[in-house]
This record gives sequence, C-alpha cells and structure tokens, in this order.
Amino acid sequence: MKENKKTVSVPPKLMAELAEKLKSSFDIAQIPLIIEDKEAHLFYLKTVVDGEKLQNVIIKPFFELNTIEHFEAYLNSLPNKSEVPSNEELLVELTRGFLLIAIEERFIFLELRKVNSDTVHPTLMEATIHGPQLAFSEDLATNLNIIRQNYHGASLVMNTYQLNDRSNRMIALLYDEESVNLKVLNKIKEKIELLEVPLVQSAGDLERLLTDKKYNLYPTTILTERPDRIVYNITGGKVIVMVDGSPQAIIAPVVFFDFMVSMESNYHNFWISLFTTFLGYFGLLTCLLLPSVYVAVTSYNPEILRTELALTVTGSRIGVPYPSYIEVLFMLIFMELLTEASIRLPKAVSATATTVGGLILGTAATEAALASNIMIIVVAAVAISTFVIPINELGFSIRITRIFLIIFTSLFGLNGLIVGFLLLIMLLANKDSFGEPYFKFFILAKNDEKKVNNE
Repeated sequence: MKENKKTVSVPPKLMAELAEKLKSSFDIAQIPLIIEDKEAHLFYLKTVVDGEKLQNVIIKPFFELNTIEHFEAYLNSLPNKSEVPSNEELLVELTRGFLLIAIEERFIFLELRKVNSDTVHPTLMEATIHGPQLAFSEDLATNLNIIRQNYHGASLVMNTYQLNDRSNRMIALLYDEESVNLKVLNKIKEKIELLEVPLVQSAGDLERLLTDKKYNLYPTTILTERPDRIVYNITGGKVIVMVDGSPQAIIAPVVFFDFMVSMESNYHNFWISLFTTFLGYFGLLTCLLLPSVYVAVTSYNPEILRTELALTVTGSRIGVPYPSYIEVLFMLIFMELLTEASIRLPKAVSATATTVGGLILGTAATEAALASNIMIIVVAAVAISTFVIPINELGFSIRITRIFLIIFTSLFGLNGLIVGFLLLIMLLANKDSFGEPYFKFFILAKNDEKKVNNE
C-alpha cells in the first residue's frame, strides 16, 4: 500500500489550463486536500467564493469522512451542485463564485458564491404609506426569492439567460404561463437573444435596448422597484425582466394608463382610490398644459379670462421686459436645474439647498422684475404637479413635452396649444408596446381574451 501512495500532488490538466488562462489574476486559489489515501483538488477565485462556506461545506467534511468515495457521494448530494460546463463557460462560472473539485479524473462543480449585495432596500422611487415598504436587492437570486414568496402560483415560470457581453450578467424572465401573451413573450425572448452590446450594467440599460425605437420619448416599459407591482402585473399576464446587480425590474408590455397607477390605490377603498387617481390625472394635465396656457392667455388670448382676472395677470407683469414665453422658459429651466440638483446633491444637504435656492430665486426674480408673481405661482404648481405622477419615467417625458407645447403656443397662441396637444394624442395613439396599443385602457390576460372572443 505504501508503494501505491501518491507522494506528489499534481493538479489535473484542466485545472492547470484554467490557471494558465487566469494567471494575471491575483485571487486564483488551487488547494490540494490530502490525507492518507484520500486526495482532492480545489480550484476557485478567492474574491467571489465564501470562505466560511468553503471551510464548513467542503474542507471540514473531507477530513471527517472515512473514504474518498464517501466524500464524493457527499458532494454529489449537495443541492448547489451543477453540471460542469464547457471550458469557455467554465471560466465565466468561476468568476461568479463556483468551485471546481477534482477527485482523480472526476470533476464536481459547486456554487459557493459570496454575496455582498443581497440586502433588501426600502422603496425610494415609489414610496407608499400602506402596503409593502421593502423593494428589491442587487442580487438576482434574492429578488427571485422575494417574487416566489409573494406569488405562490405553480404556473409562475422563471427562465434565466446569460447576456453575451463583457459582464456576462445573468437575467431572469418571469411570467405566468397560464395568462401570458405568447406573442409578446416570444418577441421579448427574441430581442434578448439577439442583443449585441459591449456592456449591460442595469435594468435601465436593458430597458433601453429592448425598445424598438431608439429615440422614443415616451417609455414603452415600466422600470419598478416594488415587488407588489411585479406580482400585480404577473397576474395580469405581463412579462417581467430582472437583471443581476440591479434593484429594479422591467415590466412589458404596458399601456399609457399603467404609468398613472399607484400601488397605494390598491390598499384604499373605492372612493379614496378614485380621488387619488383623479388627483394623478389632474396633476398630469396641470404640469403639461399650465405653462402653455399662461403664455396663451397673457400674450395672445387674454379675452378668454374674466376681465378682473385678465387685469390682475397683466398688472403682475408690469415691468417684466420680455414676452411671457421667455419668462416661462426662464423659470422652467431654473426649476429643472433645482430638480436635478436635488437628485445629485448628498441627501444631507439636498433638501435644504434646493428649498433655500428656490426661495431666493423666486424672491429675487420678482423683485428684479424678471418674472411676475403669477409666474412664480405657475412654476410652483407645475413643480408640485409633476411629482404627483406615480411613475418617474413618465414624469421625465412630460417635462420635455411641455417645452414643445410652449414653443407651439409661442408661435401660434391658443390654436398652437390645441394643435400641439392633438399631435401629442395622435403620437401616443400610434405607439405600441411589444404589439399592444399604447392607448389601450388595459391589457387583457390570455384567458380573458378567449372569453371576449367567445362572446
């Protein structure tokens, strides 16, 4: 027996080849485990493998089990065992936190990932008073677990794909196979499979790449951080796309009215939900049309106001040296700058800096006769109304659209505003989201479509 005992531990050829390919990385680990007639070789990257799990799950049992056969049987019974992929995929999987174990000429592949980004964050973009207060994490496995915990239907399907880019990120496709629209599902799968980009870092990146037209102003998917919104849309037959490393998920297809749905409305009674929905649409029209209406009634069509109100508006503009559309654009641009500053500044100072900056700017502008008092009221109303829109992506689109409406109104007065608004309606009516009309009141689930067709 002593003659057959190996005195020199030589790693398998595959591990030597992997080490050669990764030789420029400092975190390669090749560990031989040898005791008496038992021998095994470990190959992994130290920066992505959990050392504590490695010690407790692999190394400690190796020295406690009697034979190498027992150790191999133990490894094959672990739930995190996977098939050994091809050489190219093997390198990618090793960088994700997988461990390659060699026992003689047999290989076992285990996942021992060290995850530092699995903390579930509170909701930031879509905060509500009632309902869940936690959003997603930046770890895909944690996010899929959250969805499973909130959606217990056996028909829920979760498919994973690996992006063909430098990051080789994993993405997940979620849908209910009993209610999903197969045409939409196949279209999304096709777009994902045909992606050819150098890098995808987040769900926002992928959302932009899945869009049919590069220069779309109005979004055709929803980017959300709320698990309850995800579950709500899965139940409605929609497709969810999640990206590893991103705390948001993509919902497709969507219609315009989906952007005006706040999850808060689901946790109130009918009348409160109706009132909050009305406030949302009123805020949408206010932030979109109010600056253009101000330009129209002050410069072109003051006769549509009552005489007293027209005189009040005109009196407030005494001393302002330029037309109303310059005044509106001037104040709106500074309002946009304050909004962007509140996003970019550190949280400790953003609220104070933007509030003080807004007050000083408004007071100085009126005292210097650069803007009227009514203009300050209009800008404040527009700013408040913009933040009533539940989905932030639509808010950005509205902020850009109102500038185009101001230009139309500045050129043609109230008629220009009406024409510009009608052009906007026509544009949205001709849009679609993965084949679904953008102005459809709601997207029917597959089973509901069958009922409608039968009737």
